[in-house]
Amino acid sequence: MSDDEPVRIRAAGGVVWRPGPGGVEICLVHRPRYGDWSLPKGKLDAGEHPLVAAVREVAEETDVRAVPQVRLPTVRYRSEGRAKAVDWWSMRAVGTGGFQPGTEVDEVAWYAVDDAARRVSYPHDAEVIAAFAALPPVTATLLLVRHAHAGKRGTWTGPDNGRPLDAEGRAQARALVPLVSLVRPVRLLSASARRCVQTLDPAAARLDLPIEVCGDLDEPAPGQQAEECALATAARLTALAGAGEPVAVCSQGKVIPGALERLTGRADDFTTAKGGGWLLAFAGDRLVAPDRL
Repeated sequence: MSDDEPVRIRAAGGVVWRPGPGGVEICLVHRPRYGDWSLPKGKLDAGEHPLVAAVREVAEETDVRAVPQVRLPTVRYRSEGRAKAVDWWSMRAVGTGGFQPGTEVDEVAWYAVDDAARRVSYPHDAEVIAAFAALPPVTATLLLVRHAHAGKRGTWTGPDNGRPLDAEGRAQARALVPLVSLVRPVRLLSASARRCVQTLDPAAARLDLPIEVCGDLDEPAPGQQAEECALATAARLTALAGAGEPVAVCSQGKVIPGALERLTGRADDFTTAKGGGWLLAFAGDRLVAPDRL
């Protein structure tokens, strides 16, 4: 299938792992309709974010609640004559629940990684498992978002730090709730700007968590160097990852690109849209992969 062929079917799924007595085990499902063993996946609902769909489909097919970690290669192939693309993430199993009867799955099994690669019925599933096997062990997952839309700086007459979200921004903040919830954060941290705190407000209400204001996440104040703020933000994110607990963070557009450049050691395009963000997986104090959401 050509990479430039329009995709007609969008799906998402996960390489779900857990520690086992002999090492890491991953989850496979058996579908009697096709007589195959495969990684759990399913089609996106209308308007659904692929990452939300991936976690939902894993829960519905396997009864496993999982936290996404690293984006794996997208697989493209033809299904019933139509171009199909499946987005994949590695996921850590953290609990049970979510199974939906009638998902076409009649058996769920856990296999050692090498055994799973041999057990799956399709080469593209084996390739996704190989990409997972090449990853370093992930020790922490953070969600980093830029504040949502807050009107235009020039039309706000008060201190810029007090500029609030507008109607578009409030809608973006509500739309972030499912993504923030996916990482199961134990803490919510925000830059001190009002618009940053407000961006996390709907998630805080859903998760029943306080929002901690952190000046290390702020963009430069007058007379302050952007480099200084980027280093402070990168250091804060590294420290949060070092604690080994999932955290959601809201920062600002002049800080996020520089912080990610320092964490990755790459001068890539880390420009982040308002209300957009990144899934950050760490191995110790090293950022494994930033995944643009």
